[in-house]
Amino acid sequence: MLVGVLSFFLINAVASVTKVENPELPQAKPLDFCGEIVPLQIADVQERLDKELTINRNLHASTELVIKRANRYFPIIEPILKQHGVPDDFKYLAVIESKLENAVSPAGARGIWQFMPATAKEYGMEVNAFVDERYHLGKSTQAACKYLLEAKEKFGSWTLAAAAYNGGMSGITRQIERQKITPNYYDLLLTEETSRYVFRILALKEIMQNPEKYGYSIPTTELYNRISTKIIEVSTTIPNLADFATEQGINYKILKIHNPWLRDISLKNNSGKTYKIEIPIEGY
Repeated sequence: MLVGVLSFFLINAVASVTKVENPELPQAKPLDFCGEIVPLQIADVQERLDKELTINRNLHASTELVIKRANRYFPIIEPILKQHGVPDDFKYLAVIESKLENAVSPAGARGIWQFMPATAKEYGMEVNAFVDERYHLGKSTQAACKYLLEAKEKFGSWTLAAAAYNGGMSGITRQIERQKITPNYYDLLLTEETSRYVFRILALKEIMQNPEKYGYSIPTTELYNRISTKIIEVSTTIPNLADFATEQGINYKILKIHNPWLRDISLKNNSGKTYKIEIPIEGY
């Protein structure tokens, strides 16, 4: 009897969570990515966008979590994009890359911006056994900006720059030359992943800008807030980070949560480089 009652409530709870309306594609004004119009008059373009909107508005837990995380991480990402002259829409690229988590891909890409080790080093990040700046949101966002600006310079299009973040600049160039067309993302036949890539960005942009329209009504109190920190500058080796954390009035776990780029129990620093370590002053 108890199992039956629990099943009844579970079924109804799931039904209430998964009941999401199917709004029409955004048509009030032209849809754009970084000011570049999406040609929804092309049948396959409209269907590809509809596919990603349908998938993401029904990924209830995942989509709700990225909306909550965005409240914490977008205020860090947005000013860096602006400082480098990269359009604000690229914050949604970070969303589809990692769900705004320090993710690890099967291929070895890491962090919110999902850099591979060689690419990270090429764009100025330190990656070794003690420090991996792919996990540093500020520095990895700056590196992403450098890559995107280079791709925009090469292709003349922010949309193709976004596609190149997934397919590589050489891969996009090869397909443009092979297919003998004027460079345009929406006219290119690409791999399935790269073909979906910009549409996934567009879908998350649309949903996150209009959450209630897509069934996500999240109270402000449930959004994840940024935790205030102070900065400790260190230019010497730290033999034991657990001891260091204790000296700062926190524990090792809290230290690593706020400084995920610290990858070992110690910080080896023979060069005298200055590292900025964040120490929370609340939330623990």
